[in-house]
Amino acid sequence: MKKIALYPGTFDPITNGHIDILKKATEIFDHVVLAVAEDTGKNTQFSLDERKKLCTEATAQIERVKVDSFPGLVVDYAKKIGAVAMIRGLRAVSDFEYELQIALMNKQIDSGINTIFLVPDYKYLYLSSSLIKQIIRLGGVLDEFIPPCVGQALKAKTNNTDNC
Repeated sequence: MKKIALYPGTFDPITNGHIDILKKATEIFDHVVLAVAEDTGKNTQFSLDERKKLCTEATAQIERVKVDSFPGLVVDYAKKIGAVAMIRGLRAVSDFEYELQIALMNKQIDSGINTIFLVPDYKYLYLSSSLIKQIIRLGGVLDEFIPPCVGQALKAKTNNTDNC
């Protein structure tokens, strides 16, 4: 029986930090589903379709990874796909408090789902999608921290809108 892990998130946009976590997860699990959340509670810069497309393109070369999206509760989606664990990335102590709260609530909703915390490579410890968007919007270059497709998409959004 294959062990499936779920790596859920907003991925607005996906970064090399996310990809680093994803690669680590594929070393542990037989199959990893990178799941883009439809309902984020955030004002996303990219639409669901755009986020899913960027994730698909950015992870195309990673074996045993499928990109999908999901509505509603992540634990319901995890159950639907038969995931044995949820992958979450941790960068700092502040992440741990937030992620622990989510992991405990998910465990309360469905005791069958476990959360695995993975730490990205040190060069990505301070990296966040919000920081990436802000730096690109202000004219910075972050090619080493984002996949090329993300850089192109962010530059297009920044050049074509005033509300990025």
